[in-house]
Amino acid sequence: MFDKILIANRGEIALRILRAAKELGIATVAVHSTADADAMHVRLADESVCIGPPAARDSYLNIPALIAACEITGADAIHPGYGFLSENARFAEVLEHHRIAFIGPKAEHIRIMGDKIEAKRTAKRLGIPCVPGSEGGITDDDEAKRVAKEIGYPVIIKAAAGGGGRGMKVARTEEDLVHALQTAKTEAKAAFGDDAVYIEKYLEKPRHIEIQVLGDGKGNAIHLGERDCSLQRRHQKVWEEGPSPALNLEMRERIGGVVAKAMQELQYAGAGTIEFLYEDGEFYFIEMNTRIQVEHPVTEMITGIDLVNEQIRVAAGHPLSVRQEDIKIEGHAIECRVNAEHPSTFRPSPGTISYFHPPGGLGVRVDSAAYQGYRIPPHYDSLVGKLIVHGRTRNECLMRLRRALDEFVVDGIDTTLPLFRTLVRNPEIQNGQYDIHWLENFLKTGGLGDE
Repeated sequence: MFDKILIANRGEIALRILRAAKELGIATVAVHSTADADAMHVRLADESVCIGPPAARDSYLNIPALIAACEITGADAIHPGYGFLSENARFAEVLEHHRIAFIGPKAEHIRIMGDKIEAKRTAKRLGIPCVPGSEGGITDDDEAKRVAKEIGYPVIIKAAAGGGGRGMKVARTEEDLVHALQTAKTEAKAAFGDDAVYIEKYLEKPRHIEIQVLGDGKGNAIHLGERDCSLQRRHQKVWEEGPSPALNLEMRERIGGVVAKAMQELQYAGAGTIEFLYEDGEFYFIEMNTRIQVEHPVTEMITGIDLVNEQIRVAAGHPLSVRQEDIKIEGHAIECRVNAEHPSTFRPSPGTISYFHPPGGLGVRVDSAAYQGYRIPPHYDSLVGKLIVHGRTRNECLMRLRRALDEFVVDGIDTTLPLFRTLVRNPEIQNGQYDIHWLENFLKTGGLGDE
């Protein structure tokens, strides 16, 4: 096992990793920018190192500074969390060169799955069902028209190196296609430095279903059920739940078995998530995230498995501590991402939290690094914290979530708490009748009123 882990992240995920390390008896090192000097994970870690000014490129993305922090403190492993350098294959290779363990998958797997075209090819080879579309990148208008005609309109153009909705455009006719293609390439180049794009069939009303996997890199891999992440705004997840209201046991076991077998063949190590669009009983692969997810607590609540603990153990060379037959889905869990944003305009709201009262009680978990007097900096993601609630049934979970949301108080800044208080009372949400377009349509029609 490792002696000391450096946490190359900030906010609630840094605190989450710190807690897992402490429970394993491992010493921790927090790194921070000057803007995060008073952060909770900095206060609680055994050691801390300032790695630069507020801008992420000069601190949390500064690989030489992170290596230096390891050398100064004697850390023998780095956990990257999510975002920042968590899916940077070069970072994993640099750490290996310096004999520092990367708590994540092999660099080659990060690289394969980071390229959406290569990821799709790999998924097909491994037997994972994919959305019909181009075999590779689209280089010109004529090729785009040919592919679109073969698979049928509407189609969606996606950035090969992309994510988060950037470099994605829908074309419903051939007349739309040329403009959509050029716009997507321009956005992809600006956002990712790579204008490679590909085309897929556009599904009209799919759900976003993702399967959590764990592997030990030795051919052992399991799945831990699914999360439904269909409530999204601008392709960013807002509300996640598991199990999905749209799946039954047979569907879950079928797609989970396909994914686990694929990860065994890939000899994948660590935590990962295979993301699908689901429509009319069929699953279509869209991407794989080779890291821990923001919404991982949903899976932890319904399985009782500590995913970060497993990440650390696997990276240290241990086999998985659980087998597929040990995984039992019990009850229902929902996570709400509480952001420092206006609840209807989603305008960022950095500032000082004047009062902070998280909810409690049976089945309620709050993953947050915020506290009364803490200042949300303007330089990073606006996540204040995650409220995760578990119940024996989905209805019990919804009622518990309603109660917890009513208890949750964050003063001094705007937050998205009012949005969730509205959603949890909406009949369509209560009945599980939503798809990936539901939330944006709800917001367009003034679902939040005068909030």
